[in-house]
Amino acid sequence: MDDLEKAILISFDESGAVDSALKAQAVGYCRQIKETPSICSICIERLCFSKLVQVQFWCLQCLHEVLRVRYSSMGVEEKSFIRKSVFSLACYESIDDKNLVRVLDGPAFIKNKLAQVMVTLIYFEYPMIWPSVFVDFLSNLSKGVVVIDMFCRVLNALDEEVISLDYPRSQGEVAVAGQIKDAMRQQCISQVVRAWYDILLMYRNSDPDLCCSVLDSMRRYVSWIDIGLIANDAFVGLLFELMLVSGFPCQLRGAAAGSIHAVAAKRMDPKAKLTLLQSLQIKKVFGLVAEDNDIEFVSSVASLLTGYSTEVLECLKRLNSEDGKAVPTELLNEVLPSVFYVMQNCEIDETFSIVQFLSGYVGTLKSLAPLTETQSLHVGQILEVIRSQIRFDPAYRNNLDVLDKLGKEEEDRMTEFRKDLFVLLRSVGRVAPDATQIFIRNSLASAVASNVDVDVEEIEAALSLLYAFGESLSDETMKTGNGLLGELIPKLLSTKFPCHNNRLVALIYLETVTRYMKFFQENTEYIPLVLSAFLDERGIHHPNSNVSRRASYLFMRIVKLLKAKLVPYIETILQSLQDTVAQFTTIYAASKELSGCEDGSHIFEAIGLLIGMEDVPLEKQSEYLTALLTPLCQQVEAMLLNAKTQNPEESPEKIRNIQQIIMAINALSKGFSERLVTASRPAIGLMFKQTLDVLLRILIIYPKLEPLRCKVTSFIHRMVDILGSSVFPYLPKALEQLLAESEPKELAGFLLLLNQLICKFNTGVGDILEEVYPAIASRVFNILPRDAFPTGPGSNTEEIRELQELQRTFYTFLHVIATHDLSSVFLASKSRAYLDPMMQLILHASCNHKDILVRKACVQIFVRLIKDWCASPYGEEKVPGFRSFVVEAFATNCCLYSVLDKSFEFRDANTLVLFGEIVLAQKVMFEKFGNDFLVHFVSKSFQSAHCPQDLAEQYCQKLQGNDIKALKSFYQSLIENLRRQQNGSLVFR
Repeated sequence: MDDLEKAILISFDESGAVDSALKAQAVGYCRQIKETPSICSICIERLCFSKLVQVQFWCLQCLHEVLRVRYSSMGVEEKSFIRKSVFSLACYESIDDKNLVRVLDGPAFIKNKLAQVMVTLIYFEYPMIWPSVFVDFLSNLSKGVVVIDMFCRVLNALDEEVISLDYPRSQGEVAVAGQIKDAMRQQCISQVVRAWYDILLMYRNSDPDLCCSVLDSMRRYVSWIDIGLIANDAFVGLLFELMLVSGFPCQLRGAAAGSIHAVAAKRMDPKAKLTLLQSLQIKKVFGLVAEDNDIEFVSSVASLLTGYSTEVLECLKRLNSEDGKAVPTELLNEVLPSVFYVMQNCEIDETFSIVQFLSGYVGTLKSLAPLTETQSLHVGQILEVIRSQIRFDPAYRNNLDVLDKLGKEEEDRMTEFRKDLFVLLRSVGRVAPDATQIFIRNSLASAVASNVDVDVEEIEAALSLLYAFGESLSDETMKTGNGLLGELIPKLLSTKFPCHNNRLVALIYLETVTRYMKFFQENTEYIPLVLSAFLDERGIHHPNSNVSRRASYLFMRIVKLLKAKLVPYIETILQSLQDTVAQFTTIYAASKELSGCEDGSHIFEAIGLLIGMEDVPLEKQSEYLTALLTPLCQQVEAMLLNAKTQNPEESPEKIRNIQQIIMAINALSKGFSERLVTASRPAIGLMFKQTLDVLLRILIIYPKLEPLRCKVTSFIHRMVDILGSSVFPYLPKALEQLLAESEPKELAGFLLLLNQLICKFNTGVGDILEEVYPAIASRVFNILPRDAFPTGPGSNTEEIRELQELQRTFYTFLHVIATHDLSSVFLASKSRAYLDPMMQLILHASCNHKDILVRKACVQIFVRLIKDWCASPYGEEKVPGFRSFVVEAFATNCCLYSVLDKSFEFRDANTLVLFGEIVLAQKVMFEKFGNDFLVHFVSKSFQSAHCPQDLAEQYCQKLQGNDIKALKSFYQSLIENLRRQQNGSLVFR
């Protein structure tokens, strides 16, 4: 063993026993040898003498890489030597008399690598330099199995590396593949096909693995060779024999099925294709799916049947005449029963392909009305297929019911698996709505009547069919309950399934009732049944908490939809929900009996929607609201009273309880409108004000508990919405408390609250803003970094993300102030100290911020401030120094230098919008500052950018005109012109 072989062995070592330094040295040595001019000779010599597979692999890999990279620079003699040597290796021949080792005796991965080297030579040399390669190879097949196997490997590698379009190819590679195929068609492909036939005939009984290799090669080549070479009585007969005779191994039979599938999939003119498909006599295959128990073979047959059916269907679509459609229709009628059988009875991988085919078939039925008896039968069988496929496996019943890890995985898998089947169901529902409804009705009846022990999956599947079918119905159809719907939906409501305690059944039942809610809008006599379904043990009172939570949410959606129609039932509903509501109105109950932070809020939102309607008399409304708010507020007050004697860490249940109460009251308030609580029924408004007063005390008792602060902030948002300006007296104290202990995340939430106030009340909140803005500015400028946020590894921390979010929210806050006539807030005596840092911040952002939308907002802030603070070109300065700052800093840096930067991408839509704002800013500056702006911007800034005088003069003309679009277009061309002119030589900022 010489040094190279030792180095190769060390470099391939994966045991961990070799010292890392020695391994690195070995890898370096191998790399060094690879760079030597005689590397090809070295590799071929080693392949003749070394029995070490690592050495053989390294040499073949090296040859492959060198040929790909250096082929064009090699000499004629070297190419000839490599060609002869590699071909000898592939044909099991000696390169010279001293050749002791045969590479073809090695493992499969060595032979595959040799095939790869052969294909690289074929790529560069066939047909121009080495036209006889395939003919020469064919003459060597008589040497037996080892050479035939190698020939198949070369053909397969040629397909994978060069010909197949399943892999991305360059235009050059596609052209080479075309030349190779053309030359093979003309020169040798008929001989190759003849060889395939002879090998299959000779070795079918003695070497099935070799026959599988031949069939695999053939399957790959069928798509581009003359189909007549294979689609003939002799060859097709042999393929069917290999597939049909049960004595052959299943792997060989499956490979034969794959080859027939490739023949059926050959792209052709529809008439010729139809003739080909007829000649295949596919009906011989139908019995195989029922007789054979080998899963892989049945899967191959299923793939063949699906592929054949898809091709027949394609012919049916492409043939226009009625006579032309008769044959493919007949062929489909023959094959479809087998396709249905496969779907319902066999475990195969072809389900997706079959569903796609069936979807295509149903699509063709849309144009046929009415359906024939056979087509109607097919529709029924498709529905049976769908039902059988969407059923859950009973083996997972308990896992799915308790929803453990295994159950969750199975539910997720089935949810994904069912998607295409439900799309197919909806298509069938549109083609044959009556048949679909009858099938669903019968499925439900059958499931209900079946044995209790086996009906869970059947009932869930039947309900899922009804649910999915609803998606194919128009609103009008659903409202009127056409066809059997008028019978199906009431039947659904009145049925109490024996397995209703099962989680899956209970959930799909409630989802289905909700899906058909538009039916109940029109048919209000069924509302009591709907309410029962949601309020009894089938829904909100279901023993499974997952079901009861979902029922609460769906009930809230139903209340939103039916609203006024539910007024007569309010008493009944509230009575049914009494125990659920009591969980919130009994101290500590929420945290003990309910898990999950959002529990209960949907119930309270539903109740709020019900009792918040003006249809409810004031006395009743007050009574209902008092009954709900009073115990909740009392509970909060009781907990706050004892809070000072307890450490918050010692009573997490109490904190969770307060959170849930706030959420419940918040949700309850969503049913009340501002008009009702402030104008028509101010007594209701007073009750919410009293509640707000209680909940604001939480901020005093628990000033540092972020979860409680967030919930209170959320409630203030709601009160702003419904109490309107009457909320003002509560704001100063609330805002002071929220601002006092706020972290970056909370401060961002606080700014969102202020944004809501400004957008709702405009200048009405001016006094409040003047009070809080200095504290906000002080906190923000102290928290945010002066420079840009760090980038690179370790910069994407939670803390950095919170600061970035705060910065974005602060820009929005400044924008909202400026655009709601409140810019005077920045000039108030307490705020003056923060004016300069604010200007520097928005100037920097307008020029450099990565988020284009932030840059646009900052430019808009400048435009608005210019309009507010600068009366006319020669008027008195409202804000001393502002004019010169805008002209010298903003105009130059943002309006010129930032857009000259190559990163300012005009092809981006958002950037173009920003550019429009920048151009508008220039127009506003000219209107407000006149020649002061022109002199500085054109004479100084343009000059520093080496702007030609004629372009500067044209800019002045456009700026003084009234066409903003023309100005924008000209300024863009000017910037692009300056970019080309500077060509990177001038770096701005």
